Amino acid sequence: MEHNVSLITTIAAAFSVALILGFAAERIKVPALVGYLVAGIIIGPATPGFVADVHIASQLSEIGIMLLMFGVGLHFSPDDLLAVRRVAIPGAALQMGATTLLGVALAQWWGWSLGGALVFGLSLACASTVVLLKSLETRDLMNTMDGRIAVGWLVVQDLVTVLVLVLLPPLAGVLGGPVAAVADARPLWITIGQTLLQVTAFIALMMVVGRRALPWLLWHVARTGSRELFTLSVVATAIGIAYGASAIFSVSFALGAFFAGSVMRESEFSHRAAQESLPLRDAFSVLFFVSVGMLVDPTILVSQPLRVLGVVAIIIFSNAIAALALVVALRYPLKTGLTLAASLAQIGEFSIILAGLGLSLGLLPPEGMSLVLAGVLISIALNSFLLSVIEPCQRWLLKHSALARRLERPEEPYAELPMSTERKYLKGQVVLVGYGRVGRRIAKALDARGIPYVVAEQNRELVDELRKSGGVAVSGNAAEPSVLIQAHIADAAMLVIASPDTFNVRQMAQTARALNPGIEIIVRTHNEEESVLLKKEGIGLVFFGEEELARGMTTHVLERFSPDPQAHASQ
Repeated sequence: MEHNVSLITTIAAAFSVALILGFAAERIKVPALVGYLVAGIIIGPATPGFVADVHIASQLSEIGIMLLMFGVGLHFSPDDLLAVRRVAIPGAALQMGATTLLGVALAQWWGWSLGGALVFGLSLACASTVVLLKSLETRDLMNTMDGRIAVGWLVVQDLVTVLVLVLLPPLAGVLGGPVAAVADARPLWITIGQTLLQVTAFIALMMVVGRRALPWLLWHVARTGSRELFTLSVVATAIGIAYGASAIFSVSFALGAFFAGSVMRESEFSHRAAQESLPLRDAFSVLFFVSVGMLVDPTILVSQPLRVLGVVAIIIFSNAIAALALVVALRYPLKTGLTLAASLAQIGEFSIILAGLGLSLGLLPPEGMSLVLAGVLISIALNSFLLSVIEPCQRWLLKHSALARRLERPEEPYAELPMSTERKYLKGQVVLVGYGRVGRRIAKALDARGIPYVVAEQNRELVDELRKSGGVAVSGNAAEPSVLIQAHIADAAMLVIASPDTFNVRQMAQTARALNPGIEIIVRTHNEEESVLLKKEGIGLVFFGEEELARGMTTHVLERFSPDPQAHASQ
């Protein structure tokens, strides 16, 4: 029987070599994805021996991108994106603009055409959402304020890149490409308008129709009791909407899958959907990194080392410095700036797509494509290292630089309560840390009972909204003593830590106890081990999500089957 099937051969070779090299990478304390990239080089056309099908591998990697972005959407709602818009939108614009200009300048110095230089510069400005998410998930930063800003930043970046991909073909002739590349003779303003209209129509459709249809679909599928059918519905939704977004609305697969996940988040089955799609996401994301490695020609590292070095320097330093400068200028803490700087110091899937389009339009020389791919490989390999040195770098800067210490605690516009704050919010009040889904529910219950409370929240946009609606709130990380002091913790009756970030719980509790020894502290946690440790340490009253759910259900069951007192009296 003939087994010369390119799809199966490619998958078998990719997974096998990736497994071996990923394991070897982990053994020598290097991120596994570096092993996946090297695996791609080994089975790619640039090295002798077995050669896998590059086109099939790239298509399989697209599935990985869709599933990964779908999973991100399940944990990142449109409200989260809107909450960080004030830093994400100007940040993405500044970072992409600065990096593009540097890339254009470097390519012009090499003697390239303006069109080729522009495509090259834009390719160096597109950070990889896939790489970022992998790094954030590995370090458990997805649910932190820094993680939400980073994801929002890259969503804005993806939207801009989608627009660039659509506009590049009609502009190819103007930028120096062959006239034949311009098949559509429509005016440019019509093309821009149509693109914006299509993207807007897709987002509106997902927000209006998808928010109702997708949760309804999951509910009815879950009622069947079939796990296989539920998993199929999740995967079909992710890939189907991603493809539909591309085919109908000219939106990228990644962006379409992201919005599919974000609207499905409204369903009560979103957590289960995330769990069911996780194995497939992990498997296909490996294929993404392998496919990137397959495209790399390692000879460019020997033939053009200085140009490769220049590309890597722009990717890492330009993206990082631009992000750091803007975040610090907007008076966010230094740690947030460093996290974003390290997160954006890499390029990935969109860079490859953009460079490939420029090559097909006759704008980017073949050397440019090789340089972009080399930049992708090296920046992805270095990214995990950059994220791991954030904390040591921050500690060193705070120790040796007075400027860094000032930047770590910038002047926050909402760091202090207004002078007009009523007395009832300053003594005997509840201090509520975190204003997410849990915090909002607690606040609503307190409002209903007329119990005064002060919110301490890192997201200054939320604090701004709270104050405009008549609420009392301070902005900042409650792990910093100054934030709790401004919330008048010394005279408070209770501290309620509703934030999912349990990393800084102990510091918050220590500050509260030092200033108010008799204060009652309530903590939430999603982790059973963390719950046990917090209870042993006597932090306060700890609520573990699953435990409280079981307790509530048990109480209901016992009450339902408890003896009827009237029945006993009649006997």
